Amino acid sequence: MNSYDQVQKALPIVEAQIGYAFKEKSLLSLALIHRSFANENREIVKSNNERLEFLGDAILGLVVSDFLYSHLPDQPEGELSYLRSRLVEAPACALYLRKIDLERFLMVGKGESMNEGKGRETLIADLFEAIIGAIYLDGGVEAVRSFFFGHFEQEVLEIIEKPHRNWKAELQDYCQKKYQKPPDYAVLGEEGPDHLKTFFIEARLDEKVLGKGQGTSKKEAEQQAAEDAINNLGL
Repeated sequence: MNSYDQVQKALPIVEAQIGYAFKEKSLLSLALIHRSFANENREIVKSNNERLEFLGDAILGLVVSDFLYSHLPDQPEGELSYLRSRLVEAPACALYLRKIDLERFLMVGKGESMNEGKGRETLIADLFEAIIGAIYLDGGVEAVRSFFFGHFEQEVLEIIEKPHRNWKAELQDYCQKKYQKPPDYAVLGEEGPDHLKTFFIEARLDEKVLGKGQGTSKKEAEQQAAEDAINNLGL
């Protein structure tokens, strides 16, 4: 587990790996503080990176949406939404963060430091979004754009150029052939204001959960749930 003083001394290294020099170093420091660390070290830190994560999520979505709109002028809205979700989802953010080797600078509490697996992946993805938020507050949207595409343009292009699979159609075809019935999609819930909702959906067959997904539209969430189902079924 990193100590606060250790990370403060390492901030120049973090900046070098990000490729951006912060005017307000406190923003970068805050981006590296997980809630669990703040809770265990109240005498040292007063806040954590969750607000930066919230902001960074929105800014990353904006930058990626702008890129897709400009570079794919013939693609319909549904396809753009699908590609955006692939580029900003948690596994992608964790991949970006690990590419610039910043996981080791995250300040977490003692219990959190032992977590592995999916929970760890979420924690790493959240850190990436917090860094995006910190860069935005310090340097604006152009600084974020320069950072993101300066480091990850190749990953973005690979996802864009990867042949699109219609996961819902594939799952329906599989279920029809094997069980003579299509899957159902159930909305588990939704979060956020009307203009920025996130939908949570399950793909089911005879009440059995095949896969889960989330997205900024029901269509996007259903595609993710179908993709999760296809992967779970090993197809």
